[in-house]
Amino acid sequence: MFTIFRGGQSGAWRVTRMAGVKGESLAPTPALSVTHSDSIALPILPSQTGWRLAGTTSHVRYVERAEKQQLTAVQAALGRPESRLAALIPIKKSDAWWELTQEERRRIFEDKSHHIASSMRFLPAIARQLYHCRDLGQPFDFLTWFEYRLAHESLFEELVDMLRQTEEWTYVEREVDIRVERERLDSM
Repeated sequence: MFTIFRGGQSGAWRVTRMAGVKGESLAPTPALSVTHSDSIALPILPSQTGWRLAGTTSHVRYVERAEKQQLTAVQAALGRPESRLAALIPIKKSDAWWELTQEERRRIFEDKSHHIASSMRFLPAIARQLYHCRDLGQPFDFLTWFEYRLAHESLFEELVDMLRQTEEWTYVEREVDIRVERERLDSM
């Protein structure tokens, strides 16, 4: 199953902010739609779509059993009605990151950057999902999707700022930060 994020003229999410954090940004669009499909080969309608990004969920990587159990115990599901704000943050890491072994990436990800340990305090206020797209011919390696309530907006900013200060983030060569607000409760 693939999740497809389409920036265009219509969608259940209204784009409130879009910024290239590192590298090239994406074309600005007023709306974002999120759909699920068995195929990423969906037709693109140029008059309605500025860009389309697809990813898929996968097994959890860089996580040890105890960490996975901790995450599962506190993480919230996507689609909570009170979570009217969201962020789509596509990320592409450098070749230097991918040339590292799995163990070397794990050391940077958790042992040095404390990605999991530091992020735990933001759960369950912020629901999140990581979509992998490196092997799908997409322009990014990951699509990170976060949902949260307006009351947790500053908490989300703190999370993003913290992650961008880590050694892991030094391997990011392209990142776009897209903030959206839900137009309808039935979106997603």
